[in-house]
Amino acid sequence: MASLNLLAFVCLAYVAFLFFIAFWADRMASRGRSAAWMRSPLIYTLSLSVYCTAWTFYGAVGYAARSGLEFVTIYIGPSLVMIGWWWGLRKLVRIGRSQRITSIADLLSSRYGKSNLLAAGVTILAVIGVTPYISLQLQSVTLSFAIFAEADPLRGYNETSTVFWVAAGLAVFAILFGTRNLNANERHHGVVTAVALEAVVKLAALLAVGVFVVWGVAGGVGETLARIDASQIGQWNVDGSRWAAITFLAAAAFVCLPRMFQVMVVENEDERHLRIASWAFPLYLLLISMFVVPIAAVGLDLMPAGSNPDMFVLTVPLQQGQQGLAMLSFLGGFSSATSMVIVAAMALSTMVSNHIVMPVWLRLQSRQASVSGDVRDVVLLSRRVSIAAIMALGYFYYHLSGGAAALAVIGLISFAGVAQILPALVGGLFWRGATRSGALAGLTVGFGIWLYTMLLPALGGGLLPEHILRHGLFGLSWLRPEALFGIEGMDPTVHAVMWSMSLNALVFCLVSLMTFPSPLERLQGAQFVNVFDHSAGPRGWTGSVAQCEDLMIMSQRILGAEEAQAFFERERLRQGGRGPLPEPTPAFLERLERELSASIGAAAAHAMIGQIAGGSSVSVADLLAVADETAQMLEYSSRLEAQSAELSATARKLRETNEKLTQISAQKDAFLSQVSHELRTPMTSIRAFSEILRDDGQLGPQDQRHYAGIIHDETLRLTRLLNDLLDLSVLESGQVSLNMSAGTLTEVLDHAVSAALAGSERPLRVRRDPESENFRISSDLDRLAQVFINLIANAQKYCDAENPELTISASAAGGRLHIDFTDNGSGVPADSQQMIFEKFARVSPERAGGAGLGLAICREVMQRLGGDVFYLPGRSGGAFRVSLPAAGEKAA
Repeated sequence: MASLNLLAFVCLAYVAFLFFIAFWADRMASRGRSAAWMRSPLIYTLSLSVYCTAWTFYGAVGYAARSGLEFVTIYIGPSLVMIGWWWGLRKLVRIGRSQRITSIADLLSSRYGKSNLLAAGVTILAVIGVTPYISLQLQSVTLSFAIFAEADPLRGYNETSTVFWVAAGLAVFAILFGTRNLNANERHHGVVTAVALEAVVKLAALLAVGVFVVWGVAGGVGETLARIDASQIGQWNVDGSRWAAITFLAAAAFVCLPRMFQVMVVENEDERHLRIASWAFPLYLLLISMFVVPIAAVGLDLMPAGSNPDMFVLTVPLQQGQQGLAMLSFLGGFSSATSMVIVAAMALSTMVSNHIVMPVWLRLQSRQASVSGDVRDVVLLSRRVSIAAIMALGYFYYHLSGGAAALAVIGLISFAGVAQILPALVGGLFWRGATRSGALAGLTVGFGIWLYTMLLPALGGGLLPEHILRHGLFGLSWLRPEALFGIEGMDPTVHAVMWSMSLNALVFCLVSLMTFPSPLERLQGAQFVNVFDHSAGPRGWTGSVAQCEDLMIMSQRILGAEEAQAFFERERLRQGGRGPLPEPTPAFLERLERELSASIGAAAAHAMIGQIAGGSSVSVADLLAVADETAQMLEYSSRLEAQSAELSATARKLRETNEKLTQISAQKDAFLSQVSHELRTPMTSIRAFSEILRDDGQLGPQDQRHYAGIIHDETLRLTRLLNDLLDLSVLESGQVSLNMSAGTLTEVLDHAVSAALAGSERPLRVRRDPESENFRISSDLDRLAQVFINLIANAQKYCDAENPELTISASAAGGRLHIDFTDNGSGVPADSQQMIFEKFARVSPERAGGAGLGLAICREVMQRLGGDVFYLPGRSGGAFRVSLPAAGEKAA
């Protein structure tokens, strides 16, 4: 009989062997000599077996013994995801690689505008949700030791101390495996190789026990099937709601569990590996579940009444005297527990460090956070302490729950907790309208309902008082944890899953629809939803304040001197190697943020770079100001002042030009939009009313005339717009033919005033001095009248005086004839006076009746006539001057 001492020695030897394998694999990878098999789809597929924990190894048999074939739902869920949703997993992997994601909390934080609040919430939910799972591993290993202790006549077994030492040993094991590297985005070749090896061990152990049970105990396949039919497992009892709920939970947990995200997304070497894993991993699940029912049936037949069916994988070989097989079975269960604990602790510690510890530490460090303090040591220490704390939580959960619950029950509680992440995750991947507020609200509601309806009732120990369980919160019967909203008679698991997930998804969608995402959320949403179409580009960093020296110091604190210097050298060469350090361009800052996010998370990296490059209240800005003042004092001279003034003037002109170009560009975009609208509106009206005239045979003559009048008016409107566009195009191209003739200014103004005010509903008084207008002119009189008509019509439309009045005066000076048009309104705003003659400018869009082409046409006409038209600032109202060559003396 194997003694407990021998069992402990085997465990330590096995752990040492795993550590040696992990160390060897990491060493090979760090030297660039990793074998091809280390990066193969086979290793990736086997690493996914971290899903198969002690629940799968021990608990599946117990689940089958208690509930029949319902245990297969735990395998159906992941299989459906791998076979039917591998394209969604591929999208997750692509996002993880492009955004340098370190955890599922980091993914949601990055998607929803680098929100550290959301990341912290997901981290807390994940830690609480995985705590029952940690407890499950402790319980399985403790029960395994207890089985061997019962068979050891010299045993000195104490369950409490065993649980403690198992938890402590797994914590040390996870710390040694999971926190040797800081960069969480680097592939943990050692851990993945060790997990793959453990996948083989637990599969081989379970198959060995299964083969022994079927052919060594039952006597063959036929006899085994007969035992199954004779047992309660052979009864076909399927609760459709439980099957659906548990299958959904298994599928959701397969995607959302931090350890699954770690191996499936973060550790992925090549997204093409998913094609192999999409059929290979379901095959692995089929193999590992193949003998579950035979072992359960034979165990129920052989073992005494009251035996724990969760331990049939161990107790049946021991009962048959197969010590070596029992030891192999123990190693298989131990492998299942250790692989889960290592990867889960590694993933959770990264989340806790990046999204809880680091933000708090940065806030406490305040101004010195980016240039002082060894961030690397803080991160490593926080991850190690986090692993110890997570294992301690599992240990306390084990004691609070009594350690007597079936393994499957504990596993379902954990699955339901982490499944609350699913709505925000799927919404973030496929819905650009999903917002941070919606994700936070959905997670809060779902987490609260899961806590109230599932976790607290399962813990017992007075955490949820008995009167609440019986009568509901505040004495309201419809708030009972197992009969929420008055729905009774439902299975507790189905009840909790239905309410938590449905309300989670509903609140997420409603709040997202009612809130508007920030610019960074919109940009990240586009990059996530369309990850296959868009390469990740700069997210708005500007390097105007950033100094590469400060960025270098900060990067060395986080990445280490060697890695940081290598990164900065690569970036310098990428930019052409013009200086000792790269320029802080937006693209560089974007890549630096991603590099740092692999170590401290996206939100923390964004905050740290923001302190330097984002204009925050870090002392870097003050240092720059002091350095600038010192340089000015040292180089102070009259010549430098003159040059500085000249440069300032040039810079001012460039700024004005740039502002003008920006305004022109914006107005052009607005013009194109308006033109399309202006063209579409009359065409829509024409089409609508012409269809009425065509299709409605019962219209009276008056209605027909009314609709025909509308069509006629809309046609005229469309014609005017097209004429303006064509007229401006002809003028700009220089292909216009001028019809030069002689006449008097008075005649042209008479024609213009009468034409501009004809049919006008808004009165405009025009004041003129006939004697000052009596000049002879030689020009294209029709084009000149067009300019005058436009100026008069503008005064009529835009003059905001109570009694609009326009004064027209003429004068001659220096061989030029000047005609001024001045109204008594408020005039053109100063910031618009430089733009009103541009092609798409409109001072008051809400009062405009055209597309903003009138003054642009006037300017082109006057330039063709050898004159000019411009605005006169400083007048009491709006004032325009038309200038053209004088033809001669006043007319007689």
